[in-house]
Amino acid sequence: MKNIISILVALSLFLFSATVFAGEGPMNLPAGADAKAVKHNKEGIAGWNKAVKSGDKKDYKGALKHFSMASKIDGSSGEVHFNEAICYDKIGQHGVATKHFGVALKQAGGNTKLLNSPILKGHLGM
Repeated sequence: MKNIISILVALSLFLFSATVFAGEGPMNLPAGADAKAVKHNKEGIAGWNKAVKSGDKKDYKGALKHFSMASKIDGSSGEVHFNEAICYDKIGQHGVATKHFGVALKQAGGNTKLLNSPILKGHLGM
C-alpha cells in the first residue's frame, strides 16, 4: 500500500511540475548581444519549438547545441544560460540545468521574466 501511495505522490508531483513549467520557453538575447550568438539563439528557439511539437528529446538536444554555441560566443547574459538550462531540464540532466539556472540568475540583469521564472526557482530551491 505504501508503494502505491508513493507512486501516486510522485506521479502527481510530476504532473504538477509539468503543468506549472509548461509555459516556459527560451528567451531572446538582450540588445547588444553578439550577432553570431543571437543567430544561434534564434536557431535554438526554432529547435525548441520543433521539440515542443514533436516531444522528441533529440530535438531538445538540437536546440541545446545552438544555445550552447550562443553561450560560447557570448555568455554574458542570463537569458542564454536560462535557455541552456531549460534544455538540460527537458533531457533529464537536472544537475547541469541547476548550474545554468544559477548562472542565469546571477546574470539576469534585471530581467523580471527570468527572475520570476518558476522553473528557475524550482531548481534553485527559491
